[in-house]
Amino acid sequence: MPDHNRYAVYYAPEPAPWADAATSLLGWDAAAGVDVAHPDVPGLPLSAAELTARPRKYGLHGTLKPPFRLAPDTSAEALDADLARLASRLSPVQMGPLQVTRLGGFLALCPAGDVASLQELAAALVSDLDGHRAPPDTAELEKRRGAGLSERQEALLAEWGYPYVMEQFRFHVTLTGPVPRPQRDATEAALRAWLAPLLPDAFEIRTVCLFGEAADGRFHLLKRHPLGG
Repeated sequence: MPDHNRYAVYYAPEPAPWADAATSLLGWDAAAGVDVAHPDVPGLPLSAAELTARPRKYGLHGTLKPPFRLAPDTSAEALDADLARLASRLSPVQMGPLQVTRLGGFLALCPAGDVASLQELAAALVSDLDGHRAPPDTAELEKRRGAGLSERQEALLAEWGYPYVMEQFRFHVTLTGPVPRPQRDATEAALRAWLAPLLPDAFEIRTVCLFGEAADGRFHLLKRHPLGG
């Protein structure tokens, strides 16, 4: 497995009409490792390229264990082997349908209904794979603290290298970067009208994926592991 700057464990959808559409919106296919053409979404007040400039490098994903640098005493192969073993012991999770949701200034797909099982899945991935994570450096810590953290988030940052894990975690599949306030309503309406007919009636996570950040900053899907074996 080639070396990468950072690694992460993400949910990445398998091919489906909604996933193909959302991948094209972002303009980067992390599974194939290629740029893809942006779609013409009716009613968007800004171009898809403008709206997705910030999240594009990550590809279509939902974070489960946030990006981290490898500890010096481990390897990508060891991380992947431990992820495969852990995934085999964890159960798939099923929730209500995905919905276009406004999170602060950006838009994402979030599952409806009870997400307790998803919270448990993410928490297990964060904690059980933590031996592979190098501590964040000063620059990383300053970047996280720049967002203004609560006391609990500061504690999570110190323990797990990221402030939005455990009970502070909210799963989402990012669709845009920050949208200027005057364009938020129109962007949300356009994406909802475009994607809603494609979204499944129920959302299920059956696999977890190891992603790696290449030298150019783009993330690539390296391995996909089934939950529950």
